[in-house]
Amino acid sequence: MTVRIYVPCDAAALALGAERVASAIAEQIAARGLDAKIVRNGSRGMHWLEPLVEVEVAGKRIGYGPVKAKDVVSLFDAGLATGGDHPLCLGEVAELPFLKRQTRLTFARCGITDPLSLDDYEAHGGLAGLRRAVSMLPADVVKEVTDSGLRGRGGAGFPTGIKWKTVLDAPGERKYIVCNADEGDSGTFADRMIMEGDPFVLIEGMAIAGLATGATKGFIYTRSEYPHAIAAMSRAIDIARSAGILGTSVLGSGKTFDMEVRTGAGAYVCGEETALLNSLEGKRGIVRAKPPLPAHKGLFDCPTVINNVISLASVPVIMDKGAAYYRDFGLGRSRGTIPIQIAGNVKHGGLFETAFGISLGELIDDIAGGTASGRPVKAVQVGGPLGAYFPRALFDTPFDYESFAAKDGLIGHAGIVVFDESADMLKQARFAMEFCAVESCGKCTPCRIGSTRGVETADKIARGIEPEKNRELLADLCNTMKFGSLCALGGFTPYPVMSAMTHFPEDFVPTPLIEAAE
Repeated sequence: MTVRIYVPCDAAALALGAERVASAIAEQIAARGLDAKIVRNGSRGMHWLEPLVEVEVAGKRIGYGPVKAKDVVSLFDAGLATGGDHPLCLGEVAELPFLKRQTRLTFARCGITDPLSLDDYEAHGGLAGLRRAVSMLPADVVKEVTDSGLRGRGGAGFPTGIKWKTVLDAPGERKYIVCNADEGDSGTFADRMIMEGDPFVLIEGMAIAGLATGATKGFIYTRSEYPHAIAAMSRAIDIARSAGILGTSVLGSGKTFDMEVRTGAGAYVCGEETALLNSLEGKRGIVRAKPPLPAHKGLFDCPTVINNVISLASVPVIMDKGAAYYRDFGLGRSRGTIPIQIAGNVKHGGLFETAFGISLGELIDDIAGGTASGRPVKAVQVGGPLGAYFPRALFDTPFDYESFAAKDGLIGHAGIVVFDESADMLKQARFAMEFCAVESCGKCTPCRIGSTRGVETADKIARGIEPEKNRELLADLCNTMKFGSLCALGGFTPYPVMSAMTHFPEDFVPTPLIEAAE
């Protein structure tokens, strides 16, 4: 029986030498005359163990990691092909605490299957949701998604079913599904992991969205910095089209839906839905005024559903298992699971999918294992560069939309970046303003000018120039940006700035100049 040895082709694993490891394994298989096959799977999301090599033995996956090319000979000498013992052996991967504690619904196949094998995808439950959807009326599909409680996983948290119903009810000869895969937030990688590790689930989710709303064409908009994801998605779309999953008759239903990948240049503001639409249309990526909403007049002035990768990739399990199954996970109005991306100064960085409601403290201290530096955690930024900084005093906050909003924070795309006690929060506040100034599309004055003035004001505080007056000015700038900006880039930049000022006031007191001390 052919032994299957799994080596990730995920970008994170590749960055850590997975290609060299795969080549070394192939050489050993040939040199030893073994009946073995290398499967390039996605990542399990345990980045501190990448490249994670797995071998299937008696129906179980035994893991070894992190593996370097120089380790491969000793691994085979120790009996890698039969799950032999070795200093890098981790045991059964599914039993590792980081994985065992998760509730994997959206990422159920990621790291397990061959991303470009349709047979693998179906063997692990793929296409069950789409097969159910093709037999239902569009309104019934929309109701199923609505009843599940699924909300946008890209940041805004808007109910997905309401957006779909608006497009379904909107008049128009042509409608579109647009997947926002412009994953630009710091510390986020869930979209990339899906596109590289389980692309068919995104295709299935978009096809269901098309059937539900009457849309016949879909676009995945992603950034040029994701070459591996672009290649995987493009190949998966071709495979799906050849298999009749996409095209003029989805799964033989007579209903049409096709899709393609479009690549942007990497402007952060193109993560905002209307700037994304402009970019898709070949225009400059600047924000549009709303109304009209994209659901009424979106891509090429047609009714358009714009959803994040994780939102769309969560739809197949909802259609397969039913709305009630998905809704049973979560807390309050935050239903289902959320893939939390843990990054920054942590021991165990990676992707952790769990039901809403876990506390921030449990995520940082227990799941992530605290800081890699060993120093105390000072601050945690949740929600990308526009997210608030939370101090340890707020670590009891449940991870859900309403709880974070109540503490003047936001979940965003669920990226967590951890900082230890060496972090200077005045510098972090300045970075938020600088980031906004660099990435602003320039359309509205509060964002374009306010962020530039914010950098200047933060610098004055750091230099000890009228610190009290400039702290008040910085807060006033934040208020203007929050309520006057046209989109969330300018509107949310005040979150990291004000949270840093509120929770870490000691960092906004200037250090006396060396010259003055002398």
